[in-house]
Amino acid sequence: MGPERETEVQRMFSSIADRYDLNNTILSFGLHRYWKWMACRIAAGENPKYALDIGTGTCDLPIMLASKCPDIEHIVAVDLNAAMLEVGEKKIHTTVYADKIECCRGNVESLNFRNNIFDIVMAGFCLRNVGHLDQALQEIYRVLKPGGSFVCLEFSHPTSRWLRLLYHWYSIYVLPWIPTWISGDQTEVYRYLPASIREFPDQNALVSRMQDIGFSEVNYQDLNGGIVAIHRAVK
Repeated sequence: MGPERETEVQRMFSSIADRYDLNNTILSFGLHRYWKWMACRIAAGENPKYALDIGTGTCDLPIMLASKCPDIEHIVAVDLNAAMLEVGEKKIHTTVYADKIECCRGNVESLNFRNNIFDIVMAGFCLRNVGHLDQALQEIYRVLKPGGSFVCLEFSHPTSRWLRLLYHWYSIYVLPWIPTWISGDQTEVYRYLPASIREFPDQNALVSRMQDIGFSEVNYQDLNGGIVAIHRAVK
């Protein structure tokens, strides 16, 4: 929790920024693209004009959202990590959406935006890395317009016992070693990530945390047996 966790997380992600997309594809067997597509489909259903993606990383979600929302006017992609944003900006400029997506550095626990300005806030694999979850949720709630929606894509907790056992085995004994074999990663980030997933609230606990902040109509959709969940909440 707190600044020490944030500093360490940023150090690890800076070290793997140029290999992050490759590692994600290999470790998820390509499923991360499907998960992000599903989250963007839900967000696009709100017909947003102004969107915010927090913890944007290498900017997959803003690019996908822009492709699904031809009438969207502006997407702000925020991340605290400069190295990840640099990779993301390069990707954006290879697309036709560069005039719609703005990248900026920022901390989700203290967003530098006015109240009530975004139709949609998205977060993809971000919230479990923040130092103070409730503070992050409060900031998301603050910058959303009344009636606006928060769409959160995050690793969660498998719903069946056999899948939990298989997922636990994979995350402990396989996942940390693959990036070392593939890209020489020595940062320990792929040991940290499974631990952060286990520590993060499960599907129903996250619903309760969002409701405590003031969100309504909070629901979720499990993907791949609950390995990943998409939560949607309304201000």
